[in-house]
Amino acid sequence: MKILVIGHSIVDRFEGAENEPPKPGGVYYSALGLLSVAKPSDEIYLLTSWNEKSFQIFERVYSRVNLSFATRVESLPEVILKTSGAGEREEEYKNLSSQLDINHVNDWNIFDGFLINMITGFDISLEQLQTIRKKFHGLIYFDVHTLARGISTNMKREFRPIPEASLWLKNIDVVQVNENEIKTLDQSANEMECAANICGMGPKLLIVTKGSAGAKVYFKDGIDVESIFSKSEHVNTVNKVGCGDIFGAVFFYSYISTRDIVLSLKRANNAGTVAASISNLTELSKIDIHD
Repeated sequence: MKILVIGHSIVDRFEGAENEPPKPGGVYYSALGLLSVAKPSDEIYLLTSWNEKSFQIFERVYSRVNLSFATRVESLPEVILKTSGAGEREEEYKNLSSQLDINHVNDWNIFDGFLINMITGFDISLEQLQTIRKKFHGLIYFDVHTLARGISTNMKREFRPIPEASLWLKNIDVVQVNENEIKTLDQSANEMECAANICGMGPKLLIVTKGSAGAKVYFKDGIDVESIFSKSEHVNTVNKVGCGDIFGAVFFYSYISTRDIVLSLKRANNAGTVAASISNLTELSKIDIHD
């Protein structure tokens, strides 16, 4: 298979550890997740940005993928992450980039599927997504990620309703959110109502990740919306960064390979659990998704 991953590469820094070496972040983890389950015959392409100054921290993964659609830039986005405590992590950005250049791709249909991860929320515009949808006939997997967050004057990212959410959803086959992000797509009273509205706008599948509890997939069965829940195994959680990206990458890969929702959800949950139990995800190699 040929898979294209679209999203910003960012430099991760952590609150209270600003003097420590930076870590790779952003779409790096989506690529890592795909590589952890891909077959030797598969080809992973990245449509992202990179620069020479920080390439060494991404090299472990980026040397194993095709960067022919990646754009060289002067500086990458950086984020300071606050991951201590329970609940949603806090993010503060600098060097926010503009949209990625999608004009390097001449034939979109050489790919079996696209994984679009809105790392900064500015990775691609709605107009670019609409262009991709018109030109590409395969599966588009979309992780809402930071598209769910606006940007304040001090560069902090706060949740807000996504502008023109229905138009984004119209051009997506599978959409991934967490329990906070789903409310930025639809403001209905409960999750089932949100899911019914979202699935009615275009996506075939809506995935809601629920942290250590597991994940649920919503889908239409005729006129009704059904759901499947997969509970996560209990592990000692030592990492809160990149787990959703790993989960999404594994679900995406499994689903385009099998079109089996139950199996793909199980594999993705297993992968997310593995990611949460590894303190340094840059050392992740192959994931045993043990069907």
